[in-house]
Amino acid sequence: MHPRAFEYLAPGSLDEACAMLAEDEWAKVMSGGMSLIPMMKLRLLSPTTVIDIGRIPGLDYVEDRGDHVAVGGLTTHATVAEHPLIATHAHALAQAARWTGDVQVRNRGTLCGTIAHADLAADTPVAALALGTTMVATSVRGERLIDADDFFVDTLQSALEPDEILTEVRIPVRPGGSAYDKLGRRGGHTDYAVAGVSVWVADAAGSAARIAVTGVGTKPLLATGAMDALAGGAGIAEAAARVTEGITVLEDLYGSEEYKAHLATVFTERAYAAACANAA
Repeated sequence: MHPRAFEYLAPGSLDEACAMLAEDEWAKVMSGGMSLIPMMKLRLLSPTTVIDIGRIPGLDYVEDRGDHVAVGGLTTHATVAEHPLIATHAHALAQAARWTGDVQVRNRGTLCGTIAHADLAADTPVAALALGTTMVATSVRGERLIDADDFFVDTLQSALEPDEILTEVRIPVRPGGSAYDKLGRRGGHTDYAVAGVSVWVADAAGSAARIAVTGVGTKPLLATGAMDALAGGAGIAEAAARVTEGITVLEDLYGSEEYKAHLATVFTERAYAAACANAA
């Protein structure tokens, strides 16, 4: 299919892009376009205006800023997957980026674009959640910081205001290790996750863990039941059995509630073991 008619704008600066977005409440921002364009072609989304920020200079970077690593709004999945700073401080995010889409998607799609899109079964958002990242939203009013815990609202809904652009993701620099594991819809690690789990631990003993799941509920979610179990001294098997506690598991074409809950349990144990190994 073809999208409905729309106005295409290509601002040359971030200030210009924010001004354009503030003027049209039905406009959509495009960075790589890997999610927006297919939705427009299927007419699941019909914005009046598409604001393409892909030509704005200075938004493609990965920087060490001492207490955090900053990833710019136009940084691609391919860069995130291979960058040494990401590998050192956010292994789970590098792995998630490596398993995102195909080569074309990874070379064109961006980390910030995927996080802003907030798909319920995407890879990088759940890794960002487990790592406790901070999102930087920019508008004509300036910058606003949003904790990852508060960023994902529902399916394809984030805490971004209509006039805000996700311009940066900040990954905390701290001891520990992280990992991500999943079953893709086409088997193995291909395509969106049927179920996936990302884990961050403070040390090789697995203390102070953050566990997040994707493909299971309506959005990337912290597995508070499993986290509470670990904090209370439970072993990983007991904690993993509680990974979907308090989460409404969704049945879909790719698996029943029971199957997805089982996968989440399995991948919690695997990702936790890998995170501890990475911490060591």
